[in-house]
Amino acid sequence: MKLWGRSSWPLQAAFLVALVMLCVDPVSAGSRNHRGPTVSYQVKQGTCEVVAIHRCCNKNKIEERSQTVKCSCFPGQVAGTTRARPSCVEASIVAQKWWCQMHPCMDGEECKVLPDLKGWSCSTGNKVKTTKVTR
Repeated sequence: MKLWGRSSWPLQAAFLVALVMLCVDPVSAGSRNHRGPTVSYQVKQGTCEVVAIHRCCNKNKIEERSQTVKCSCFPGQVAGTTRARPSCVEASIVAQKWWCQMHPCMDGEECKVLPDLKGWSCSTGNKVKTTKVTR
């Protein structure tokens, strides 16, 4: 998952990392060791917590941000993003790629699903923040 653009909301990126981890491979985050040690505490049912933040800038001066999130969602829910923060959302939203239905943008921002359905953008004025789901 990558977040492109000069934005001040790195928490939205957390959703996509967690989404991929939970949707593609539903093994608990504690058993994965591909990104180093993981946190071993319990997350309250129905919530998500950020456990790692990653930030870099590519040669085109586009900032890329991602986060690793640990979620404990209720049945029928998966990791998602609400108001630019990681959260549990209805699984059907993610399965059908209706990204804007989970309200991923901040108040006052307009949400648009990307043409290839692989993510969404949040815009206000001339500022656009794009989030893409990668597997």
